[in-house]
Amino acid sequence: MSFRIALVEDDRTLRTGLADALASDGYTVVAAADGHEARALLRGQRFDLVVLDVMLPGPSGLELLRELRARDGDTPVLLLTARGDEGDKVLGLELGADDYVTKPFSLRELLARVKAMLRRRERPDAALVEQFVLGAVRIDLAAFTVVRDGQTHALSPKEAAMLRLLRQRQGRAVPRSEFLQQVWGGSAFVGDRTIDTHMLNLRQKVEVDHKQPRFLLTVHGVGYRLVEEPEA
Repeated sequence: MSFRIALVEDDRTLRTGLADALASDGYTVVAAADGHEARALLRGQRFDLVVLDVMLPGPSGLELLRELRARDGDTPVLLLTARGDEGDKVLGLELGADDYVTKPFSLRELLARVKAMLRRRERPDAALVEQFVLGAVRIDLAAFTVVRDGQTHALSPKEAAMLRLLRQRQGRAVPRSEFLQQVWGGSAFVGDRTIDTHMLNLRQKVEVDHKQPRFLLTVHGVGYRLVEEPEA
């Protein structure tokens, strides 16, 4: 199987070098040189992975990531960020990026990240493909959707991963530290605020009243837990 990779990078030398290296590893690479080209590319085609530079002429990488996640919660995204731009890294992860590498990076490091991300995509695990209900809400983690009151809400990959972990630990508290390790891979740029923001987004999609949650409960000083039957 030949994976298709979208490569979005405005630096011509870097773009050419990365495209050649990825092609040498057997991947089919389609490249874009700016935000406008990338927008058309990502809207018109499906890819197995998107390698996306944050700083681009035209729409930025973060803008493109936000647009992609609004319609596609599944395709893995690897961000290319500048050294020291911690804000971009954090925002990128919050918007649904799956990983990042910091410029300047070694080609070997980037290829290893790409292989790891595509390996996870290639290896389906039936135990993780779950469909379940919470009250009148239907959740499909494989499709990254929540259906509530006849409306379908898209889940980001990180939101789906949080729900999957909560489902596996159903009824028990999941500490924020475990979300950090299991969902974000222990990233130094993610903390409690990011986890709490994602939980707020989840509650807005799952709960009838996100200010008074019935299924996604806070365990004060610890983290969160999921219950199937609302507690009295």
